[in-house]
Amino acid sequence: MRRYAGACRFVFNKALALQKENHETGNKYIPYAKMTSWLVEWKAATETQWLKEAPSQPLQQSLKDLERAHKNFFQKRAELPRFKKRGQHDVNRTPPVRMTR
Repeated sequence: MRRYAGACRFVFNKALALQKENHETGNKYIPYAKMTSWLVEWKAATETQWLKEAPSQPLQQSLKDLERAHKNFFQKRAELPRFKKRGQHDVNRTPPVRMTR
């Protein structure tokens, strides 16, 4: 479970870093659909193949959380999203379990 939390935190932080870099160059916010394509690329990359061990749903939810955080910021309901730290507010998300007979 700790690995899943670490993978989710990694995905959130990496996407946030790319969003900040994109914003600093003067471009607009990158939507969730584009961020999910990053996730596919990260899983295929040799240095981050360990992301394949984690279920895809929690990783995708981390990207949705980042999108929601940005929307709240743009609507002046929250501050700018910050990088996640290990052990602080780690979210334990597991994919739905299918019951078979």
